[in-house]
Amino acid sequence: MAQNSSEMCEMQLNGVSELMDLLHIDVEADVVDDRPGREDALYSRNVLRKQRHWEKQLAAKKSKRKEEKQRRKLNREQESGTSTEHQFSKRVMKAITKERLAEAQSTGLKLCIDLSMTDCMSDKEISRLAGQLRRLYGSNKKATRPFHLFLTDLREDSRLYRECIRMNEGFLNYVMDITEESCLDLFPSETVIYLTPDAEEALETVNADKVYVLGGLVDESIQKKLSFSRARQLSVHTARLPIDEYMVKKANEKNFHSKILAVNQVFDILLTFCDTGSWTEALQTWFPLGKGYVVAPGEFPSDHMGRAKAESGWSQG
Repeated sequence: MAQNSSEMCEMQLNGVSELMDLLHIDVEADVVDDRPGREDALYSRNVLRKQRHWEKQLAAKKSKRKEEKQRRKLNREQESGTSTEHQFSKRVMKAITKERLAEAQSTGLKLCIDLSMTDCMSDKEISRLAGQLRRLYGSNKKATRPFHLFLTDLREDSRLYRECIRMNEGFLNYVMDITEESCLDLFPSETVIYLTPDAEEALETVNADKVYVLGGLVDESIQKKLSFSRARQLSVHTARLPIDEYMVKKANEKNFHSKILAVNQVFDILLTFCDTGSWTEALQTWFPLGKGYVVAPGEFPSDHMGRAKAESGWSQG
């Protein structure tokens, strides 16, 4: 009986041992599956896959940017009618521009920007005027026949002078005359024509023996007839752009119509007219659409006369 009990105990122990062996194998198998090395390998493959995808996207964007840059460059060349082989270097172009502006100071049409009204302007308006003067000078630099420009009544201790230096890089090197004197200190009153939207007479032509004055004014508070009052104070002849003669009102949602233009916009219109002899072309090119006016359809006889004068060198006298 004791022997049988011993055999039964031994069998139970063997069964437990076999069971433990099985459990040990399963545990080891689990450890093998969960070892850190395998997780790292899976993680590394995911990272590499994402990195390759990101690199492909980056390369595609870089290629697209390069193609776009080449396309814009080609468009510029086609518009200018030249190729890069025949284009001047920036240094040469800068020298040519400077020489052309210097020549305009001897032979060009004279145009003054009257800056005597800045005391009635806010700091925001002063900043806007400084930006307009920068754009005006930029247009003159690009012009085939630039104006001889004068900034009159500009004091060195004024807000506008400081703002021009702050906002406009190289302002003190602009090829123009900057003076504290007024236009009448520089030119006889009978030669001066002050351009103001409130003048009764429309400007028909631009003559070399006249001096044209634009009021340097940004007026967000809509003070009435400031430039016209200034012209009356100077007792000089006044004229307005021929907007009524060449343009008509266009219907718009706000029913807004205005003939008040920024000083650089008026200047661009004058430049184009002097170059083409066409008020139609000048107004159509530079009069802002948001002002509620469009060029009237049809031909204007004075345009033909102006174009003939421009082609014969009339605008340069």
